[in-house]
Amino acid sequence: MCNRFVGTWKLVSSENFDDYMKELGVGLATRKLGGLAKPDVIISMKGDIVTIRTESTFKNTTISFKLGQQFDETTADDRKVKSVVTLEKGALVQVQKWNGKESMIKRRLVDGKMVVECAMKGVVCTRVYERA
Repeated sequence: MCNRFVGTWKLVSSENFDDYMKELGVGLATRKLGGLAKPDVIISMKGDIVTIRTESTFKNTTISFKLGQQFDETTADDRKVKSVVTLEKGALVQVQKWNGKESMIKRRLVDGKMVVECAMKGVVCTRVYERA
């Protein structure tokens, strides 16, 4: 099921990203740089390990994981979080936890595009990617 996500994706639209970053506690300068970035997301699989690499002029990040297994992640804004990714109704759902806080990133395929919803405390950001 995850193999449907495999490939290179380019950001084509982003709504409410600044508010989401603000809710995460990201500072103004980093939010401005993050808002300008148009990242590519490269998703690959090797056996049962999924790798999601995000590349932009601002920062590159890589996470590798097995579905349902917690892993340590350092986010693009340098938060140290515990993450778990599960597959729910065809969507990759990532939950990040740190310092008593929680954020969710849901990646799903809609009409050939990858729609990424990021949510924290009722603030929702939607970012849409097309295959490169």
